[in-house]
Amino acid sequence: MVVEHAHLPVRPGQEAEFEAAFEHAKAIIAKMTGFRSLTLSHCIEHPSTYLLLVDWARLEDHTEGFRGSPEYEEWRALLHHSYDPSPTVEHYQQVNAA
Repeated sequence: MVVEHAHLPVRPGQEAEFEAAFEHAKAIIAKMTGFRSLTLSHCIEHPSTYLLLVDWARLEDHTEGFRGSPEYEEWRALLHHSYDPSPTVEHYQQVNAA
């Protein structure tokens, strides 16, 4: 399994709009091949910052499957206008757990 780690800097004052749009957007990503689960967290110290963690079966399910799909364009239309600057996205594989 691969974890997508996305640091989402939302424009100040657009947090409620972003969260409402995310309610619709999560249904889009949830239908994608290789999608396992996601969490969206709000930063306590920086109220306009969010952390999105998405569990994918394989890296390619995100980088090729989702990002190369028409559904990704819907996702972008719902969310990407809220970001400033653009999100930072990285992928992780678990090496240890407790």
